[in-house]
Amino acid sequence: MTGRVLLIEDEPNIAEAIRFILGRHGWDVVVRGDGPSGLAAVADLAPDLVILDLMLPGISGMDVLHRLRADPATRDLPVMMLTAKGQSRDREAATRAGVSAFMTKPFANAAMVAAVRALMEPT
Repeated sequence: MTGRVLLIEDEPNIAEAIRFILGRHGWDVVVRGDGPSGLAAVADLAPDLVILDLMLPGISGMDVLHRLRADPATRDLPVMMLTAKGQSRDREAATRAGVSAFMTKPFANAAMVAAVRALMEPT
């Protein structure tokens, strides 16, 4: 697999684990640790997929998602929401906002790879 994944995650250990897991499968993973730098990286890097933490410093993951969906250039960009908050209301809010997939922390490595693979396959 190839493609660029932008991971917006403020927890360094989680970010490094995801970068390593996906990198082993051939994806180029770029990490940003807060909402504002994540939004800037979307514009600068034109990723194929964004993995977005719900709780971020600066701008929340939900606000980042709303901004991505409001911009015609990123409206259809696949976004996987990653969060420790697995409550149904979080899932419902993310779904209403247009998230492509939702994954709860902690996650299995194989589940992360499978989810990214499914989102990166051409439609």
